[in-house]
Amino acid sequence: MAQKSQEKGLTGPAPVVDEPGRVRNVVVVGHSGAGKTTLVEALLEVTGTISRAGGVTEGTTVCDHDPAAVRQQRSVALSCAPLLHDGVKVNLLDTPGYADFVGELRAGLRAADAALFVVGAVDGMDAATVTLWEECAAVGMPRAVAVTRLDHQRADFDETVALCQRVFGDNVVPLYLPMLGDDGVSTVGLMGLITQRVFDYSAGYPPEVREPDPEHLPAIEEARSELIEGIIAESEDETLMDRYLAGEQIDVSVLIEDLERAVARGHFYPVVPVCAGTGVGLDALLEVLTAGFPSPREHELPAVTGVDGSPRPPLTCDPDGPLVAEVVKTTIDRHVGRVSLVRVFSGTLRPEATVHVSGHGMSERGHPDHDADERISHIYSPLGAALREVPYCVAGDICAITKSGSAETGDTLSQKDQPLLIAPWEMPEPLLPVAIVAKTRADEDALAKNLGRLVAGDPTMRLERNSETHQLVLWCMGESHADVVLDRLRGGGVELSTEPVRVALRETFTAASKGHGRHVKQSGGHGQYAVCDIEVEPLPPGAGFEFVDKIVGGVVPHNYIPSVEKGVRAQMERGLIAGHPVVDLRVTLFDGKAHSVDSSDAAFQTAGALALRDAAEKGDVTLLEPVDELVIRVPDPFVGAVISDMSGRRGRVLGTEPDAGGERTLVRAEVPATELVRYAVELRSMTSGAGTFRRSFARYEPMPSHLAEQVRAEHLTRTGH
Repeated sequence: MAQKSQEKGLTGPAPVVDEPGRVRNVVVVGHSGAGKTTLVEALLEVTGTISRAGGVTEGTTVCDHDPAAVRQQRSVALSCAPLLHDGVKVNLLDTPGYADFVGELRAGLRAADAALFVVGAVDGMDAATVTLWEECAAVGMPRAVAVTRLDHQRADFDETVALCQRVFGDNVVPLYLPMLGDDGVSTVGLMGLITQRVFDYSAGYPPEVREPDPEHLPAIEEARSELIEGIIAESEDETLMDRYLAGEQIDVSVLIEDLERAVARGHFYPVVPVCAGTGVGLDALLEVLTAGFPSPREHELPAVTGVDGSPRPPLTCDPDGPLVAEVVKTTIDRHVGRVSLVRVFSGTLRPEATVHVSGHGMSERGHPDHDADERISHIYSPLGAALREVPYCVAGDICAITKSGSAETGDTLSQKDQPLLIAPWEMPEPLLPVAIVAKTRADEDALAKNLGRLVAGDPTMRLERNSETHQLVLWCMGESHADVVLDRLRGGGVELSTEPVRVALRETFTAASKGHGRHVKQSGGHGQYAVCDIEVEPLPPGAGFEFVDKIVGGVVPHNYIPSVEKGVRAQMERGLIAGHPVVDLRVTLFDGKAHSVDSSDAAFQTAGALALRDAAEKGDVTLLEPVDELVIRVPDPFVGAVISDMSGRRGRVLGTEPDAGGERTLVRAEVPATELVRYAVELRSMTSGAGTFRRSFARYEPMPSHLAEQVRAEHLTRTGH
């Protein structure tokens, strides 16, 4: 790892704090292309954390160290970048902006106490950013806005602020205004609204601080009035507004104190214009991060229980309290193996300590419940891929541990003698299935090993080994997520390909039929004689299977009747027309023949299977497809398009209702699962990324005959029979 540190130009040891009040955990969020990673890189450079800033297009940034991120030139994973400013350690958690990587975003939100929304001054924002703001509002998370890309020729700071106020609310107010250069386009400084000072970056960073020019005063005064009124409205001093309206000049120190208090409580959201390339506004942003955002002591901690679910007292952010920490991200480093990013909520994590690792509630996504004791050998401060060893990690701080044998994303680390479990954070369901096929037997072994590692680190991915379709299916968040997962698998030396996902169907009889099963081998040999006759009747949906014995006179010996049933059941599992299980029928055994010497259990099993196949050839067997109930959440302007799309998917709209969040509608519909294989991608395209949905199984229904014939033809082509 030392070599990696040199490549990234680290300038010194990792910052270590011994008190939660000197920590700020900030998740950096925003749409893809807003400049989050570039901004983090610039902040690392101006604080002396790295000697020079890297570039996204060159693949040299601290946070985009993942090979997939370098190739795609965008963030695909959560990354931690700590810096030190005015004695305060700021853990910047850089998150991907693309919706497919929402799991990485959720992990960043879990580890953070405040959120910095990065909005480009050129392209506005996407619907996912608006939704994320609403989620932060729901939990009261403090927020600030950094308006980036001011050096772009189409940058429009005023319009960007107006947009933020329209979608985020009126309490989103600038602390500074950008100051343009002589060309009227480039941003060369900031005009401070509270201090009424100009910060001139014409000569570089740090800026020259001076009095504003006369032409700046009208803009400053107008914007300053709006800012001060917003701050005073959130002040605890109820007399302040009256004094201000009476013409009293409110002291700057009072305004700053009230501002910082309102920001920390999540009631006021300052906007700072920044330009990562020129350094404009970086010092102002650092001031917001360290002085405005709350310390971990001020942020509500997640609930905890005993490992058995028994209640426990609420946590406090106390370095001397019981150890409670959480693995917010797990990755596999080719040099050091498993690396776990850990947020410590209570107590102090120290090297050589033995901790209890608990993971519960994720079995449906490939994470079986587990409890184990492990010794922590070393503790590191992560800076992207670089790991710098530290002596401890106190409550409120973030660190990394390596070579854990069982710790997975979402697991709780606690004291060996007092094991606890943190309430899990909410993760969206993966809704895009991808069927993967290993090319060789050796690749199958490597695939299983690598998949285990990926699933351990990514709770938004679900692995399914479908026993009916005999496919290995990865459920991902979208195409980009799937591309990254497949890229990582191939990067691990696995040769694989993908194939169309097959939906597990059912087969059933639509009318009564009779079948004759004869298994007689004339060449001799024990156990080669069995004959049976059956009648098949369809049952109502969901009724299951019934076997009726109507043998008279012992034409089929009593001990062979269960053999016939076993053969029928086996053939039902194998399918009759397209290789899918047969359901909802009654089979009546009414006649047959046996031989005193040559009959056997195996022979009557074979005869039973042949009888059912004969009944299928004589009768009418159809395919049943699963129908899912969908709840689709979309902004109101897209409701018509979503409903119209349902008809093309053979869906049935059950109704619509306003969403509790406002300006969104819930569309409820029933749609065949065969029409939903790529719906996660298509809904996102249809709604500009703003639509989400959840699905649940409703029932099976007959598949249209022309589609059933296609499925049967594909089965014949694939199997040859």
